[in-house]
Amino acid sequence: MGQWAGMRAPLLSLALLLPLLLFQPPPCCGQDAQAPHQDGPRFGFTQAVYHATVYENSAARTYANSKVKMGIHLALRSWEIRYRITSGDDEGFFKAEEYVLGDFCFLRVRTKGGNAAILNREIQDNYVLTVKASVKGEAYLETWTKVSIQVLDMNDLRPLFSPTTYSVTIAESTPLRTSIAQVTATDADIGSNGEFYYFFKGKMELFAVHPTSGVVSLSGKLSVDEQNRYDLEILAVDRGMKLYGNNGVSSTAKLFVHVERVNEHIPVMSVVSHIPSWLDKDPVYAMVTVEDLDEGLNGEVDSVAIVAGDPSEQFFLERSEEGGFAIKASESVDWESYPYGYNLTLQAKDRGTPQKFSAVKVVRLMVKKPQTVEVKFEQESYEISLNEISPPGTIVAAVKIRPEPDDAEYILSPSADSAYFRMNTLTGVISTARWFTKVPQDVFNLEVLEVDSELRVKVRVTIDDANDNTPTFALTSYEVFVNESVPVGTNVLTVSAVDEDKGENGYITYSISSLHPLPFKINQFSGIISTTRELDFESSSENLVFVVRASDWGSPYRRESEVNVTIHLENVNDNQPLFEKVACQGAVSRDFPVDEVITTMSAIDVDELELVKYKILSGNEWGFFDLNPDSGVLTLRRSLTTASPKNGVFSLKITATDGENFSDPMFVNISIVHGKFPPKSFNCKETRVAQKLAEKLLKKSKASTKPKVEEGFIDLFSVNRQTPQFDKAFPTDIAVREDLKVGSSVFKVNAYDGDTGFNGQILHSISDGNTDSCFTIDMETGLMSVFLPMDREKRDRYLLNLTIYDLGVPQKTTWRLLTIYVEDANDNAPQFLQGGYRTTIPENTAVGTDIIQIEATDKDLGPNGDIVYSVLTSTTQFGINSTNGIVYVAGQLDREFVSAFNLKIEARDKAEKGNQKFSVTTLKITLEDVNDCPPAFIPSVYNARALEDLPVGTVVAWLETQDPDLGLGGQVRYSLANDYNGRFEVDKASGAIRLTKELDYETQQFYNLTVRAKDKGRPVSLLSVTFVEVEVVDVNENLYTPYFSHFALTGSVKENTRIGTTVLQVTARDEDDGRDGEIQYSIRDGSGLGRFAIDEETVAKQNFGHWVSG
Repeated sequence: MGQWAGMRAPLLSLALLLPLLLFQPPPCCGQDAQAPHQDGPRFGFTQAVYHATVYENSAARTYANSKVKMGIHLALRSWEIRYRITSGDDEGFFKAEEYVLGDFCFLRVRTKGGNAAILNREIQDNYVLTVKASVKGEAYLETWTKVSIQVLDMNDLRPLFSPTTYSVTIAESTPLRTSIAQVTATDADIGSNGEFYYFFKGKMELFAVHPTSGVVSLSGKLSVDEQNRYDLEILAVDRGMKLYGNNGVSSTAKLFVHVERVNEHIPVMSVVSHIPSWLDKDPVYAMVTVEDLDEGLNGEVDSVAIVAGDPSEQFFLERSEEGGFAIKASESVDWESYPYGYNLTLQAKDRGTPQKFSAVKVVRLMVKKPQTVEVKFEQESYEISLNEISPPGTIVAAVKIRPEPDDAEYILSPSADSAYFRMNTLTGVISTARWFTKVPQDVFNLEVLEVDSELRVKVRVTIDDANDNTPTFALTSYEVFVNESVPVGTNVLTVSAVDEDKGENGYITYSISSLHPLPFKINQFSGIISTTRELDFESSSENLVFVVRASDWGSPYRRESEVNVTIHLENVNDNQPLFEKVACQGAVSRDFPVDEVITTMSAIDVDELELVKYKILSGNEWGFFDLNPDSGVLTLRRSLTTASPKNGVFSLKITATDGENFSDPMFVNISIVHGKFPPKSFNCKETRVAQKLAEKLLKKSKASTKPKVEEGFIDLFSVNRQTPQFDKAFPTDIAVREDLKVGSSVFKVNAYDGDTGFNGQILHSISDGNTDSCFTIDMETGLMSVFLPMDREKRDRYLLNLTIYDLGVPQKTTWRLLTIYVEDANDNAPQFLQGGYRTTIPENTAVGTDIIQIEATDKDLGPNGDIVYSVLTSTTQFGINSTNGIVYVAGQLDREFVSAFNLKIEARDKAEKGNQKFSVTTLKITLEDVNDCPPAFIPSVYNARALEDLPVGTVVAWLETQDPDLGLGGQVRYSLANDYNGRFEVDKASGAIRLTKELDYETQQFYNLTVRAKDKGRPVSLLSVTFVEVEVVDVNENLYTPYFSHFALTGSVKENTRIGTTVLQVTARDEDDGRDGEIQYSIRDGSGLGRFAIDEETVAKQNFGHWVSG
C-alpha cells in the first residue's frame, strides 16, 4: 500500500490531453488577429456546459480536472482570448485561466491562492460557474459557457459514535451467537472515505463485534459466578486512514455488559384435553405440561393453579412423576348444572426470582356421557303384582339405576311394609321374606334408595289373590224350629259363609248335601233355605238333619266347607178330627130306656192324638138325646114316648173338635119304632181312619229310626295326607355356561304329591343360596331360569336350596340342595397389570437383550384364559415373546435416529369358540444416549471471504456442529490444527474464528484452516475434522491517480521523418505501490490522433512513455 505523502496537488494534475507542453503557456493570442465581422470565423466554446472535478481541501492553484478539453478553437491565430468567471463563484474560490496550445485556447479553472477559503465538500459539493470568453480588441467577439465543478470528497472526517456509552443487561443463559447490543458510529465522508470498521480495543473472547454493522454478539459461555460485568471498549477505524497508512483511532465507545441470572422466560403451558366416560373411576380431564426455557431454578415449574372457572373448588391438579399435571375432580362433579362443561383458567409459575407467571390458558372440561341420558332408575315407579301364595324367597323385581356404576348399592327404606321383603344390596333384586297368605294387607308400598346417587324410587307391590281360603260359615252348625204348617216356599233358615279371597276366589255358592230327599231347597247365592213342599209333623221325622255345602269359584280348584243344619218340625193342630164311621143309621124302640147307650161316636185327631170333644150340632132340639163330649157315647136323655120326629126319624148332626178344628159333621139317623128292637143295631160307613193313622205313624217311626249317614260325611278333598316329593331323578348338581342369556331355561324341577286338589298342588321356590339373584324359578311349573347375568369370574358355583310346598292344610314341604357349576365362557378380555409401560435402555443395547416383561391376566379358564402377546406397531427394532410377554431388542438401535419408540402391545386369548378377545397397551421405550456420534460440521466444509483490511479480532467465520448425543457427549470443543503462525484463532466453545494478525492480499490470497471438533464424551471422546478455506478479498489500494509533471509538452519532428522515430518522451508518476503504481500510456485525443503512437510499457516508480511517429 502506498503512503500518503501529504501532496494533494498531484492528484489534480491528471491531464486528459497528453500532448501538452511543459512550459507556462502565453496568453491566448493569435498572430493574425482580425476584427470580427458578421461573416467572419466562428467564435465559441466547444461545449455549452463542461464538467470538472476538484478535491476538497485542495491547495491554492490546484487545477480542476475535466475529462474533455475545455476552451475555444482559434479560427484566427491572432485572437487573444481572455476567460473570466462572471457568476457562480460568490465565495471567490475559483479563477479562470487561458492556455494556448496550437490552434486551441484551453480554459483552465483553478483554486485561488492567498487567503481564499478552502473547499469543503461537506458544506457544498458543487459549483456551477459561468465563464465569459472575449477577444482582446474585438468588442463583439464574446461567448459564454458553464462549468460544473464537482467537489470530490477527501477523507478528512473521522467516524463518531453516538452515543459513546452503551449499557446492556443480558441473561446468563443467553445462547452463543446471540446479538446483545449494537454500537453506532457515523462518518460524514462519502464513498470509501465514509467506510469504517468496528473492533475491540483489546482481545476479547466472550464477545464479538461485527466490523461493519457494529452488532455485538456473544461468543462465549457466561457465568455470573465468575464475572457479572464486562466493560468493553469498541473502536471505530476509518478505512481510508488505514489504507493511507494512518492507523490512528478516530473514535471510541464504551459498552457495559451486565450479566444476570435472569428469570427470562415465562412458563409456557400446553394442555391436552381428555373427555373421560361418565362411569370412569378417578377420571383425568386434561393433562397439562409446562415448559420453561430458563435454566436452574428459573426453569423449574413450581405449580399450576386454577385461577378461575371453579368457584366450588371441584377440581385440582395432581403432579405426575413425569412432571406433568393431571386435572382431576376432588368430588362428584355437578355436571347437570354445567351441561356444556367447565371452562377452567389455568396459570403456571416457576421457581425463579422473581417468579414468573405464564399466560393464562382456558381449558374446557367435558365428560362423555350418554346423550340426554341421566342417572335414574329404569322406571319412574314400579308397579308389581305378586301372587299371594308366593313362597318366601320368590323374586319380586330387579330395581336398578341406569347407567349403573360398579359400586351401586341398593337398600330398602325401613318401613312397616319393607319387613315383608328383603333387598339384595348389590343387585337391586327384591324378594319376599315371608308368606302373604295370612296377611290381610294386599298393597305394599316400598321405597328403594341407591346409596351413592341418593336416588329413590317407589315400588308398589300388589298382592294378587289366590284361592287359599276356604269359605267359613258364620256358625259351626245351624238349628231351627219350623212350624209344620208353613206354606210351601217359606224361608226357614239362612246360612252364611265368608271367603277372605278376592274375586271369584271369594265368590260363594251354597248347596244341600243329603242322601235322601228333603222338603227343602237352598238358594245357591244367598244361602236361604226354603220349603219345597208341605211339612207334616205327623208323617215325617220330627228332626230333619242335613249338610249345607259352601263352595267358592276359585281355580284351579274350588274350596268347599260344610255345616250341619238341623230343622225341628213343630207339631201344629192342623188336622180336624176324623170320624171312624159316618152316616150311621139305626132304630130304637119308642120305649127305649132313658140313659141307655144308643151308640158311641169315635173320631181320631192325628195331631199328636189330641183329645176329641163331641157335640150335637142339630137334630136334638127337643133334648131327647145326650152325647158325652169326651167319650162320644150317645144316650137317651128323655123318653121317646112323646117324641114325634119328622117322618119318625131323628137326624142328629154331630161334630168332633180337638178344641180348634172341627171335623166334618156326620149324621146319625135314628128311626123310632114301636116295640122291642135291638138297641145297637146301627149301620155306619167305615172311613178307615184308624188304619190310615196307623200307617202314618209307622212311616214316621221308620223315618226317625233311619241311620244318619250325613253325620259321618267325610270330605276326602279336605284332608292333606301326603308330603310333596322330588322326582327320584333329581340331580345333585348341574352345569350352566356363564354367558347364558337372561331368561334362558336352566333346570326343570320335577316333583309330585299324591294328594288331590290343593293338597296336591305344588309350589316351587329357591329358599337359599341365590346369592347374586342370578336364578329364578317359576313357582308353579318349577322351571328355573336365568334372572341376572352370571359371572364365573366372580362366583363359579351356587348351592341352591330348592324347596317345594303343597297348598294343603296343614301345609307340607320338602327341600333338596342343588349345586350349579358355572362353566366358563370367553367373556373377559386380557387385562394388563399396568395402564401403560415405560422403560429406558442404552442405545447400544445388544440385539436379543430382554428389556421388559409385559404381563396381562385373563380371568377366563382354559384356552379362553391363555394369552398370546404380539407387537402391533410395525417395527424391526423390537420383538416380544408371544408366551411370556418379554420384549427384547430385535434390531440395531440408534437414539440419534429414533430417540423413543411408542409400541402398541396386544394381548389376545386363545378362545376356540366364538370371537377371541384382546386388549392393547402402550410401551414407551426411551433410548438412553451413548456417546456414539462424533460432532458433525454444518456444513461439512466452510468457505469464508475476508477483506484484507479487516481489523484484528474480527470473526471471519463461525463454526457450527451438530452432535446428537446428550450430556457431555454432545458438548463440543473446537481447535485449530494450523493457525498460520498465529494469524487465526478459534474460540473453543463458540467456534468463532478470529483474525489475530492483519491480512495482506498481495502476500497470500488463501488460507486453508484445519479445524477439529471434539466432544467431551466419556469414557471415549469423538473427534471430527473439517477445513475452512479463507479467501482474502483484495481491497482497492489504488488510492492515487497517475499525474504528469507538466500540463503540456512541446515537441517537433521533421516532415520526412521515418515511421517509428522517437519524437517526444512524457513522464507521469503514481504514488501507489506495486501493481497499483504501474502506469500505461495511450493517446486519447488531439489533432495528431492516428499519426503518432506511444510506447505503452511502464516501469515501477518512474515510467517513461516514448512518443514515436507513426
